[in-house]
Amino acid sequence: MESPRPALRWSWLLLIPVALALLLVGIRLARHNVMREAVDDADSLLTEVLLRPFLAVGKLSISPLFVIEVSLFLLVLVLISRAVDELLRTRVLSRTAMDAGQRYAFARFAGYAVFVVGLVVGIQSTGVNLSTLTVFGGALGIGIGFGLQNLAKNFVSGLILLAERPVKVGDRVEVAELNGDVVRIGARSTWVRTNDNVVIIIPNSHFTENQVTNWTAYERKVRFHLPVGVAYSSDPDRVREILLNTAATHPDVLSAPSPEVVLLGFGESSLDFELWVWTETKVQLPQILRSDLYFLIFRAFTEHGIEMPFPQRDLHIRSSDVPWPPPGKQS
Repeated sequence: MESPRPALRWSWLLLIPVALALLLVGIRLARHNVMREAVDDADSLLTEVLLRPFLAVGKLSISPLFVIEVSLFLLVLVLISRAVDELLRTRVLSRTAMDAGQRYAFARFAGYAVFVVGLVVGIQSTGVNLSTLTVFGGALGIGIGFGLQNLAKNFVSGLILLAERPVKVGDRVEVAELNGDVVRIGARSTWVRTNDNVVIIIPNSHFTENQVTNWTAYERKVRFHLPVGVAYSSDPDRVREILLNTAATHPDVLSAPSPEVVLLGFGESSLDFELWVWTETKVQLPQILRSDLYFLIFRAFTEHGIEMPFPQRDLHIRSSDVPWPPPGKQS
């Protein structure tokens, strides 16, 4: 039986913006004297306070009621843009052939577009001439150039991540020795969840300005390398056979591409091999896969008599004319 929580959640997502929009319309009607006749004399002082401008920018008069209207309008616009974002991602685009990263990027762009278009339409509908906001635009430009430079850079980087998609939601990334899954790409930062279930918040500009390793950019098939050393008395062909058979028994190791074994060289105390295995299910847990394989390899080597290496040193004693033990030390 399906849980009623999603339906309840969507009810609130639709009900809250509608209620706030109705409240905003009521305030607008009262401001334009459509409901002024219904206001009691006791409310005249409150009405006068709300309508009294305390700041003027060009022909734009800013009153407490105007501030309330703008605040409610922005709140409604934010809620609607978020509702559109989530509706597209979970209800509409989930039925298409898009992957999770594509759905996330498209829904985010749609939410941003709804917010920007709604903001422009809302400003014009209030009777505000956009040319009167040029002074704010100039001040905002100066602020971005000085105090908001990092914020603007991260916001633009977030748009680049959503458009070019070098990193997508669900990708396994490695950033500055941090390894985790991308769970959210926001306007300012990206959330990466590690294997310890800890979310690290990274500024978006870090992904566009620095080197980032994306383990699953094209697919979730990754190859891991496992160094293995054996004693010089071991048969290399036998060691290769045991390693391949051991890798084939692990359920998380893919058979295609098949595992491989390479002889890297002759070490100081061992023959140095490397086992290459492919996996799709252990991308997030590489250490677990390596540990499992090393347990299996040790058990197989023990069963087949393959010796593990240990440091070896040759001691050479040269003859000398000096008598030993020295004179006077003889007992």
